[in-house]
Amino acid sequence: MLSVGTALSYGQSPQTTSNPFSPTETFAATTLTIAQAESIAVANQPRLLAAQLRTRAAVQRVREARSGLFPTVAFNATGVAVADTGTSTAAGALTTSSISDRFAYGGNLVQLVTDFGRTSALVGAQRSLADAQKDLTTLTAARIRLNVRSAYFQVMGAEAVLHAAQEAQGNRQLIVRQITALAGGQLRSTLDVSFASVLESEAELAVVRAESSVQQQRTRLSSAMGQLQPVTATLVEEQLPSQLPPDPSSYLAQADAQRADLNAAIAQQHAASRFADSERRLNYPTLNALGAAGQIPFHDRTLQGNYAAAGFNLSIPVLNGGLFAARRTEAELESTARTRDAEEVKLEVNEQVQNDWSQAMEAYRSLDVSARLVAQSKESLRLAQARYQAGLGSIVELNEAQLSETSAEINAAGVTYTYLTRRAELDFAAGLLN
Repeated sequence: MLSVGTALSYGQSPQTTSNPFSPTETFAATTLTIAQAESIAVANQPRLLAAQLRTRAAVQRVREARSGLFPTVAFNATGVAVADTGTSTAAGALTTSSISDRFAYGGNLVQLVTDFGRTSALVGAQRSLADAQKDLTTLTAARIRLNVRSAYFQVMGAEAVLHAAQEAQGNRQLIVRQITALAGGQLRSTLDVSFASVLESEAELAVVRAESSVQQQRTRLSSAMGQLQPVTATLVEEQLPSQLPPDPSSYLAQADAQRADLNAAIAQQHAASRFADSERRLNYPTLNALGAAGQIPFHDRTLQGNYAAAGFNLSIPVLNGGLFAARRTEAELESTARTRDAEEVKLEVNEQVQNDWSQAMEAYRSLDVSARLVAQSKESLRLAQARYQAGLGSIVELNEAQLSETSAEINAAGVTYTYLTRRAELDFAAGLLN
């Protein structure tokens, strides 16, 4: 029963600022608060650092798309030596120019005058994608905080179970000594001593398991914090949060406004819509202004010493085998699919918030029940001990009372930290850990 109680206590889903890319140092302080653990995790977790780099990369893609609105200037230098001057190109292209000996340099300028909003729509799409990536980075940070809080409370729960197991072991060792002394005076049978010794061994085994669980949970906490070595600092107790509201409506409203993955899905839908708009504008003309100027310091008599020209180019799509129509249809279908994706995420967020609220409420109500169960089991144990000492009860009755009291203590140790873990999960579901 002791091992079962320990397993129930761990039934939750878990998870020194140093060089972020070499998280090899442990937290050197003697105590560690949950706020410090979160700060270390945010500074060290490679997953968050990668997400931040992807956000910066998404911002650069906005600049890439916006570059089409600005002029393009290129410098050229050309040198040509021919065998017979005055000849024209004979193969490879249709041209009316001649091939001449020359060396020339100059610049070309191309400026988009209008493409009827296609480039602007592409810029809008990239901005929405950058916003979505920023929201995903926020979601990553929130998940890291949730993992830290879950692991932090799991460590404290494991240590509380260890403390309860050690107390049970001490009590059973005392009872074994007492019964052994009574058996030496022929006041108790050797069967009583045997029963008491079995319970003492079970308590010792429970302590061994609890100690192993504490080490495992501390290793998980260090991983959640982005460290390679287990956390050895003493964890500081957290106060219980305020009482839950009677229904999850307030958390649902907060999730609709703050949940990062929902905001990212909405931003991705906006990006798909703007991209579909840009694809619809492929059939519109594109007008560019052109300019060129330069010098020809070495040339033959057929060329001038310098040149300059300005003009425009109007490109009007006519036929391309249905390419633009297919691209437009593809983008519109993707935009509609993104709308459905956002609706699906909203449904999932709504379900998660309600489930997490129900589980948190269950854990909150269990606090009082577990406290009463501990008090009742202690009273039952006291009465069983009194009956046994008076010779009115059997060793079996006493053993059952001891098992019930130990199980109640272990369950009570886990309930508090189960509630704290459930509240952290509810805060994440509502977007409060952003």
